[in-house]
Amino acid sequence: MSAAPASPPSLVELDTGAEARLRNPGGDLAAVLVNGGTARPLPGTWSATSELLAEELGPRFPDIRFLEVRYRVKTWKALESCMADAAAAIDHLVATGARSTLLIGFSMGGAVAVGIAERPRVAAVLGLAPWIPDELSVDGLRGKRLDVVHGAWDRYLPGIPGVSPASSRVGFERARAAGSEGTYTLISRGLHGAALRRRSGDLVRLPRWRAWLDHTAAALARFQAVSSV
Repeated sequence: MSAAPASPPSLVELDTGAEARLRNPGGDLAAVLVNGGTARPLPGTWSATSELLAEELGPRFPDIRFLEVRYRVKTWKALESCMADAAAAIDHLVATGARSTLLIGFSMGGAVAVGIAERPRVAAVLGLAPWIPDELSVDGLRGKRLDVVHGAWDRYLPGIPGVSPASSRVGFERARAAGSEGTYTLISRGLHGAALRRRSGDLVRLPRWRAWLDHTAAALARFQAVSSV
C-alpha cells in the first residue's frame, strides 16, 4: 500500500528564537533533523537534504513526528548556539508528548546532534555525512546508538562544502571507544548529502539520493521498533 500524501508542515517557534517545521503532529516518537553550517555566520536556512528526507519519509512513518530545525545563526564558529536551538527542539517535542527522539544530523548537524546526545529523551543519533571534530566530546553517546552514513565521493573543496569520510570514520570510532554501538556505511559514488536548493527554492536531488533515503528509512524503522519494546 502506498504512503499517504504528504501534508504541509507547520511552523514552530522554539524558545531560543529559532524556528522549526513540524510534520506528523502527534505521536510519542520524534525525529529531529539538524542542518549543516558555514564558516561565516549567516542567518539560518532550511536544509535541502533534511527537507527532502522529511517530505519523502514523513508519509512512510506517520507515527513519527519530523521536526526540521532552522538555526538562528548557522556557523560552526557558534556551535553551542546551534546546539541550544536543537535542544530547544527536543524540549518542545517532550513538552508536547514525545517520549523518545532520534537525532538526524547532516554535515555540521552531526556535531550538533552528538553534542546534545546526552539528553535523556534522545535514543540514538544518525549522522549523515557528519562533521565530528576531534575536540568534540562523544561521551554523551555512551550507551546510545550512533549510525553514520557517508558519501564515498564526499570531500571539502574550496568554495564547496563537504566532509571527508575519513574524518567521520575517526569520529565514529571515538564514539565506539566511548561505549556507543552502531554502523558505519559508505554510499558508493555518494556526494555531500541528498539534495541541493536552487535559487528558486526548488530542490535538486543529487545522484544516489535514494540511497540516503533508504538508509535513513532503515534507521527510522529500527528506532521505531526499539522504542516499541
